[in-house]
Amino acid sequence: MIRITHRISVDESELQEEFVRASGPGGQHVNKTSSAVQLRFDVAASPNIPPDVKARLVRLAGSRMTSEGVLILVGDTYRSQMRNREDVRERLIDLIRDATVVPKTRRPTKPTFGSKQRRLEGKAKRAEVKQGRRGPTPQD
Repeated sequence: MIRITHRISVDESELQEEFVRASGPGGQHVNKTSSAVQLRFDVAASPNIPPDVKARLVRLAGSRMTSEGVLILVGDTYRSQMRNREDVRERLIDLIRDATVVPKTRRPTKPTFGSKQRRLEGKAKRAEVKQGRRGPTPQD
């Protein structure tokens, strides 16, 4: 079990890891080994994640989430397969933790009287500057 928060933990059997060939540093070694990790996590079918967290996770994941509700994370930063695997798992944990944070609801507020006055004074000053830039009118 991978513990994410005190309430949420993900079973290792829910994660599917596939090792693929990576581009980047490594020279000829990169052509022979599969050091990149492609982690798949079926968010939609996971019984351990609450529905509200799932909804926020889908929004946070963006294009990394498939239409079937599978989260795909790719790690090819390091040359080592183990370090890439650890990196991808850490990113998954961070993403799920971010999704557990409930966003504050926005309470609409009205502008203060002072801010309205300052705005109108600024507009009047700007209009005066533009008025001064105008050339003489044909009646003058």
